Amino acid sequence: MKKPIRLGMIGLGRAGYSMHLHELKGKEDMFKIVAVCDREPDRCEKMREQFGCKTYYRVEDIVTDPDIDVIDIATRSNDHYTHAKTALDAGKIVFLEKPMSETYEEAKQLVELAEKLYEKYGERRLYVRHNRRFEAQFMQVNKIIESGILGDVFYIKRNEAQFCYRRDWQTLSQYGGGQLLNWGPHLVDQALRFAGGDYKRMMSVINQINAAGDCEDVVRATMVGVNNRTVEILISGADAIRVPTYVVCGNRGSLCDIDGKKFKIRYLSEDYKRPDFVASIHTPTDSNFTSSGPLPFIEEERDWDENPLDHTWIYLYESVVEGKEYPVSNRQALKVMQTIQEIKDQNKEQ
Repeated sequence: MKKPIRLGMIGLGRAGYSMHLHELKGKEDMFKIVAVCDREPDRCEKMREQFGCKTYYRVEDIVTDPDIDVIDIATRSNDHYTHAKTALDAGKIVFLEKPMSETYEEAKQLVELAEKLYEKYGERRLYVRHNRRFEAQFMQVNKIIESGILGDVFYIKRNEAQFCYRRDWQTLSQYGGGQLLNWGPHLVDQALRFAGGDYKRMMSVINQINAAGDCEDVVRATMVGVNNRTVEILISGADAIRVPTYVVCGNRGSLCDIDGKKFKIRYLSEDYKRPDFVASIHTPTDSNFTSSGPLPFIEEERDWDENPLDHTWIYLYESVVEGKEYPVSNRQALKVMQTIQEIKDQNKEQ
């Protein structure tokens, strides 16, 4: 029987305590929490009582603990680069919460350091937690696209929108706040997957509408992928009427979600043949300007798939212990940060 990975957690706030800890439940055979680090003594004490783990209050101390195999970093966004570099320099394997860092340049330095460490140790040392690449609905939409029932897909829109007055640290630039670094890494990563991994060109607009602080709470970006698909993302805290989470259009049909619980799909069967017609120079005298009557669309509704968003921990274990390939490469994670940086640069004058 393989021993569990000995985990040291840095950051016991919303991401660390509420998300990471929740995802680790039931994985005691894969991970053992041996140490934690946070500036708040009460949080550390709570973890010590729950897991019998060691407690630290400085990152520089926890990364030197010889009993730790992997450092899990779930601190505020502005600390990710420094904390990850400190742990990597100390020889630890790092599991890093998104965003990798505040800037593309910082992310690039982390990836280059990780690549040097790979050459030195012969094993991967940096893993980025892009967990929503494995979100059930995202994978479900990809399967529907790959099935071919929509034909050649040319347009995809992915939205995360609501109406709220946010006021936490995620609205403050001094801590790496703003939706570009909050929901941005999730949707940009998904958009890049839809776009073939990269894009030819991109246009974006960001705004601060409802949120407190000094950061954007509305992000719109449209990219033309290397696969020629147009992929659009919307992240918004100022949409009072619900917009579909997914819209997908192909040359044989379309998909959208109805209410956050079901997908509606409307498509032509594979047996349907496109009419053989040519364009006419004549002006029609009525509204009959198509080549045929009503089309025999098939309509379906499919329930959303659901999952606990814990895939990244399983993949982390399989990579560290079993030597399997982690499905998010560091270069892919770096491309996400490069895209976010381009969106920032396009909107510097705002």
